[in-house]
Amino acid sequence: MTESYEGLTQLGRAAAIPENPDAAVLERVPNPRDDAQYVVRFTCPEFTSLCPMTGQPDFGHLVIDYIPRDWLVESKSLKLFLTSFRNHGSFHEACTMKVASRLVDLLAPVWLRIGAYWYPRGGMPIDVFWQTGAPPAGVWIPDQGVAPYRGRG
Repeated sequence: MTESYEGLTQLGRAAAIPENPDAAVLERVPNPRDDAQYVVRFTCPEFTSLCPMTGQPDFGHLVIDYIPRDWLVESKSLKLFLTSFRNHGSFHEACTMKVASRLVDLLAPVWLRIGAYWYPRGGMPIDVFWQTGAPPAGVWIPDQGVAPYRGRG
């Protein structure tokens, strides 16, 4: 491992799924191209959490886009963090904003956007969108590519 990865505690070794999002450890690595503005995208098409009222599972499709400054999120730690929601009871909006705020706190990115496309609960999908502000001019930011929920027809 190179010197910049020495402090990582999960990459390259067995790591248990955290019991909840607060117990999850998000890790970061140095941005190798901090002289360029580019977009990093993570897509989690099988995000799960629990309804805090009924305990029933909720399913969502998360798309996270960010323009790094000094740091990149280490992807294994992000996967473990996102997986930690599967036994966590919280409303869609709270889950979405917890993911976004943890990433912003960890990375201090130039810009971050999250789109959380939740599958219907009670017959109605709930989609949650947030970003840190306007993206910088001149950076190509693709559409998130998730169609609005249309059911089976």
